[in-house]
Amino acid sequence: MKRSRLACALTSVLTVGIATSAMAEVAVNIHYLKQVLEAPPTLSNLDPVPEDLGVVGAELGLQDNSTTGRFLGQTYALTVTEVYDGEDFAEAVRAALAETDLLVLDAGTEQLLQAADLPEAAGALLFNSGSGDAALRGTECRARLLHTLPSDAMRADALMQFFVTRRWDEIALIAGDRPDDQAWTDTLESSARKFGLSFGARKTWVFDADMRRNASQEVPLFTQDLGEYDVLLVADAADDFARYISYNTWRPRPVAGSEGLRPVAWHRVVEQWGAAQLQSRFEKLAERPMLDRDYAAWAAMRAIGEAVTRTGAADAETLRSFMLSPEFELAGFKGAPLTFRSWNGQLRQPIPLVQERALVAQAPLEGFLHQRTELDTLGLDQPESGCTAFHN
Repeated sequence: MKRSRLACALTSVLTVGIATSAMAEVAVNIHYLKQVLEAPPTLSNLDPVPEDLGVVGAELGLQDNSTTGRFLGQTYALTVTEVYDGEDFAEAVRAALAETDLLVLDAGTEQLLQAADLPEAAGALLFNSGSGDAALRGTECRARLLHTLPSDAMRADALMQFFVTRRWDEIALIAGDRPDDQAWTDTLESSARKFGLSFGARKTWVFDADMRRNASQEVPLFTQDLGEYDVLLVADAADDFARYISYNTWRPRPVAGSEGLRPVAWHRVVEQWGAAQLQSRFEKLAERPMLDRDYAAWAAMRAIGEAVTRTGAADAETLRSFMLSPEFELAGFKGAPLTFRSWNGQLRQPIPLVQERALVAQAPLEGFLHQRTELDTLGLDQPESGCTAFHN
């Protein structure tokens, strides 16, 4: 277990400011915990996961909060803890809760549930910036756990809205054989049913050969018997084989899901609504583009900052109540105010549909209506969520 040097340096500077500034009235201490796991082996290592993924998003959020707080007598401090595979994540959370009741957690479903179920977390406010598992927004929801990362169901729904709009009714599927690939496949299939679509032919990717040399020979043969289809969905959660599918299929058809047209929380091609300015500030800090978990960590930090600014308080109970109220809005550079769903703690947000060089569309798409907000056409709506922990 270690603490990020940069975050600790920022904490030290801000702590000195808290102690010396006569204007300081509200001190906000936030702890960011990241579960660090060894990535599974993949066919290519062209796009390694950044070691500081998520961390820099939290640090940028700290900077943004501090800029506003400087004029309001509010000071912010951030501590970053990385918990490695084999270490006790719950124990790290317990130690963090001894220092603050505001935690941002970049971790898997099991670790998030362990954290939320700790007795010490009963009065805390936790943010999930690392897991898109729909169960955390459904039957396994926790009242003290809010979600700034879009759920996998929200991303799947964005794709299906696009397919419906384009009248791509015939959908073929290639899925990996890992558990996370199957989970993503199940989410895509559930979303398809929601929008009146269904999958036709499907195949499981079982190759372990070097596709860097063989893709142009192997993939056309592999996809030849998929029959006719409008779009080919690829479910590859580990980013293992999806890159070899486009332009190698037997039939020339668009590819979507884990390759081609992808539903994301954030991407460098999002430039409207002031997003280019956020991208620029992030790249100056990280020397790389902002990714999904960076954005989720930044949004969690900014949600805290916005609530502190509006309430003048820093305790978890006051902040949580305000965030779940109709008065809360977060400017998230996505063209619409971001708000939390009061029934399961999910941050409502548009979902960009991107290809590597451009924004293709942004869901919810035109024509998908909802009595509350069109953003609730993405992901679990209140009647279907099964979440009872929020008592709304």
